[in-house]
Amino acid sequence: MSTSLSSAPSPSISKSEYYSSLPWFRRLLATLNWRPVVDYELREIEFERRKIEFKRSEREYEQRKIAHEHRMKQLEREDEQLRKEDEQRMIAHEQRMKQLRKEDERKKIAHEQRMKQLRSENERLAELNAKLSAISSSSATNSTPAKPTPSESEM
Repeated sequence: MSTSLSSAPSPSISKSEYYSSLPWFRRLLATLNWRPVVDYELREIEFERRKIEFKRSEREYEQRKIAHEHRMKQLEREDEQLRKEDEQRMIAHEQRMKQLRKEDERKKIAHEQRMKQLRSENERLAELNAKLSAISSSSATNSTPAKPTPSESEM
């Protein structure tokens, strides 16, 4: 004696509501105090309702579990992508730093060469100043200027 789902009561149905939903012959049996059948059917309906609810909650759990696994995989992919991007940035940074060090080294070498050139130029100018001072002091002591030597006039 099973009932169809269309005549199944809602979860909060009372016995009187259930009796009123039964066909006339079933109501007659119920009024003849055939209560064990009614109680059994009510328990069976409640059991089926709980079974359906349990299956629904299991499906929801599985869906949440699948969604969680999907999200975890997505986060792992994003994490891997970020790690690759960080690694690429680090490589690019190291290459840029290496390039800047080379440029600094070239500039340092060029600066040292320029400083060496300026020192030799200063030494040459100091020698010329000394010669010029010697010439002007000797011309101040002698009223007649000394004739320059051919090597001095070329400078």
